[in-house]
Amino acid sequence: MNKKVEARARAEKMKQLRKEHKVTVKRTQGLLKEQKRIHRDICLTIRDTPKTIPEIAEVMEMPSHEVLWHITALKKYDVVAEEGMCGEYVLYTRAEEEA
Repeated sequence: MNKKVEARARAEKMKQLRKEHKVTVKRTQGLLKEQKRIHRDICLTIRDTPKTIPEIAEVMEMPSHEVLWHITALKKYDVVAEEGMCGEYVLYTRAEEEA
């Protein structure tokens, strides 16, 4: 019974904090949604053919430094992988899914 009371108190506290920080929560949710969209679009771009950072940036109409930032994050979590070189640029592709 004590755990239920604690869980309810935590839920109420979270509700209160979301209400107090409504603007910040809304902005953060928007940023997260945009980040997920960009990651999804990058994955779609490299799904069939490995591409370099400049190629991905051109397709997505984004600056190369922003694409590099997102690719680095996706690589950290094994969503994308390096697949050789094209000149002096690394080719990126979707990472193989584990069975």
